Amino acid sequence: MASGSSSSKQKPSSGEHFEKLGLNEWLWTQCHNMGLRQPTPIQVNCIPPILEGKDCIGCAKTGSGKTAAFALPILQKLSEDPFGIFALVLTPTRELAFQIAEQFNVLGKPINVRVTVITGGLDMMQQGIDLQVKPHIVISTPGRLADHLQSCDTFSLRKIKFLVLDEADRLIEDDFGEQLETIFKVLPKKRQTLLFSATMTKHLKDLQDVAMNKPFFWQQKSEVATVEGLKQYYVLMPADIKDAYLMQILDKYTEINKKSSIMIFTNTCKYTQILGMVCTQLGLPCVVLHSMIRQKERLAALAKFKSNQINILIATDVASRGLDIPTVDLIINHNVPNKPKDYVHRVGRTARAGRCGTAITLVTQFDVRLVHAIEEFVNSKMEEYDTKEKDVMKILVEVATAKREAEIRLDERDFGVQKEINKRKKLLMEGKDPDEEARKKQKYIREKNQEKKNKRTQKPKSKT
Repeated sequence: MASGSSSSKQKPSSGEHFEKLGLNEWLWTQCHNMGLRQPTPIQVNCIPPILEGKDCIGCAKTGSGKTAAFALPILQKLSEDPFGIFALVLTPTRELAFQIAEQFNVLGKPINVRVTVITGGLDMMQQGIDLQVKPHIVISTPGRLADHLQSCDTFSLRKIKFLVLDEADRLIEDDFGEQLETIFKVLPKKRQTLLFSATMTKHLKDLQDVAMNKPFFWQQKSEVATVEGLKQYYVLMPADIKDAYLMQILDKYTEINKKSSIMIFTNTCKYTQILGMVCTQLGLPCVVLHSMIRQKERLAALAKFKSNQINILIATDVASRGLDIPTVDLIINHNVPNKPKDYVHRVGRTARAGRCGTAITLVTQFDVRLVHAIEEFVNSKMEEYDTKEKDVMKILVEVATAKREAEIRLDERDFGVQKEINKRKKLLMEGKDPDEEARKKQKYIREKNQEKKNKRTQKPKSKT
């Protein structure tokens, strides 16, 4: 069992270094063409055992190169024996699925790799056709793949060689249990299973016992859970004028850093939409990303942000895991995350690949306890960010008016009601009874909660 990381002081050329991992020349040439000059610690430690045929668990900070750590060895094995559906990659979000597909396509171009993305929000019939032609790599969210497995028998996963769970901790913790059970039932027992995550949790350890065969384990050792190049700040303010503080920070920052990219995280779809409308009203062009936006619109929004057409992205936590946007300069937490690890995932969008970055967290009188928990978790203190209250007061009425207008427009569109309607429509189109699905979900949650309760109350066996 391996843990920790080490890196040589000498920086060899990418070719020499990637070659030492056991990768073929065509692969490390592709790495060089992509600008990957030398492998990251997780790649150095995990690629060789995967090539040796071992199951693997890799845990490292966001932005550490986890995708290439499993994509490179899978592509090498595929090039030696290309047939049918070779690997299945499961991920919790649609956006992350498309990003992983992009890396597979670029790295696997010399062998004409065929990659299919199976997620919600896109034509299910077309996806069924794509699966029928046996792509080499299937990248999917659990829910949509489970739907395909239950509704048709025109493709098979019984001969896959690799199962990858990316952002594995979130897959296990975010109510994907039923879908994962459906998927695991149709997979071959003889396969390599690879789990990659930013954090190691008890749930991952449980899955390791059930689904893996003596896996190689590597976890990045660090006393600080965030990267070195990240500057972390807080701004303390009254809760009722938080949005005015946000707009003042944005206005001042964008005036000085005109081409910098900014991601703002908040906790609900509706508030994401409201902040987007307020920013636009106040002359701060932005795009928003949340689950109520159609898939094509979400991808278009991401494309605009990644290409620097728009420099501000406002998102729910759906975007805080795994998204590869290497040039984000500033992260703003509009709300303080309830879980410290969610803070780590959010701020992990900046200071990637050796770059510097800044994170600012907006803190109200109700959030102080959460901030202390975060500081203890990351073993680092936030510094106070310099803001001028008098500048905030100048725009207070303007921001409040823009926010009220945004709320009225959303209410006229029945924003919250529409979310429930869309959910029911989706289930009906898939031939499911929405009410029955809701009951099943509630039953599943109750059973899981009961399991946790039983484990907590279970008395340890006395030694004899």
